Amino acid sequence: MVPAHGGRAAEPVYRPILAGRRGELEALAHLDDAAVPLLAPVLDVCVVDPCTVDLVGRLPAGLLPAVDVSALPDVPESELVRWGVPLVPVVGLAESDRRLVAHGVAARAYARRAVVRLRTGQDRTGPDATTTAVERVWRLARLVPEQCDLLVDAGDVCCPADVRLAEPRIRRLLDWARRHAWRSVTVAAGGMPPNLARLPTDEPVRLDRFDWQLWQRLADLGVGYGDYGVGSAVPGADGPGDRLPTLRYTADGAWWVYRWSRRGGRGDDRFADLCRTLVAAPHWPTAGAAFSWGDHEILRRARRGAGAGSASNWAAWSTSHHLAYVLGTLLRPDRGQRPGPWGAGQDAPERGRSGRPHRGGETRRAG
Repeated sequence: MVPAHGGRAAEPVYRPILAGRRGELEALAHLDDAAVPLLAPVLDVCVVDPCTVDLVGRLPAGLLPAVDVSALPDVPESELVRWGVPLVPVVGLAESDRRLVAHGVAARAYARRAVVRLRTGQDRTGPDATTTAVERVWRLARLVPEQCDLLVDAGDVCCPADVRLAEPRIRRLLDWARRHAWRSVTVAAGGMPPNLARLPTDEPVRLDRFDWQLWQRLADLGVGYGDYGVGSAVPGADGPGDRLPTLRYTADGAWWVYRWSRRGGRGDDRFADLCRTLVAAPHWPTAGAAFSWGDHEILRRARRGAGAGSASNWAAWSTSHHLAYVLGTLLRPDRGQRPGPWGAGQDAPERGRSGRPHRGGETRRAG
């Protein structure tokens, strides 16, 4: 099985699954030109409105998102070909005949390909039944395997036990996948907790990236890497929360979550304090504001050069840094630190302060 990148710089090496909301789309809109051909984002869309379609249409030239509308009603109004913007349809195994035909129309209208998303928590059948399901997809969408990228979505992987349970299941699925000539094969999972409200405030808290750990354990199989960005893989988990200023900052094998509730002064002052704490932390990149658009915006606020922003802005800045960080890790030349198809080396230990451990020594997780 050959990873999507195949060693060629022009091919994507990273397939993040992102919510189709303003914050995540804004992060994609500010990608560095060099990063655009290396990303193949998948957008989970729960609502289609003119704003969403407009934002997708404004993404950088050369960035062709895959769009999953399986959460929308199966009606003509949700057909992707009606969006009028270049995209790749995401196809589920349980889609209706009508929707599969519509996805095929969208695939032929734009990129002449599709993403087949196999969710390990939902599509739990044997290899023969899975083959029957994908053959139905190809027949009704009028596609062939070589036009389809396979996305094996492990969903929420929230602890070491989840990683251990998911690994053999995914290995069996990848054994099945070798029967077919897929355009590429990617394994994705999400390790961000669905609820951060139980974490301490006014101090950075370290959370393990269990999605990254899962992919490291599959390194010998040579599959591509995907994740859920800084969002949770649990449906509906990233809705309105406690509204505290929050940044989710990606580092080696971990996220550092900053939730600030300090009282006194204006809200802009409190957020500036959060950003100053982050900029002074060991996990702040040596490139500083040049690391990503999100880091530039964080540093501006640390210097009181702008306001605190909104939850959408916090998601955008966190996502921007995450995309840049993951790409940098996947492309890193030191094979001893670069997992996946290039070697099974482990990440360097994270510098800085860790969250309080649970009993048994595991890093703190939110509920």
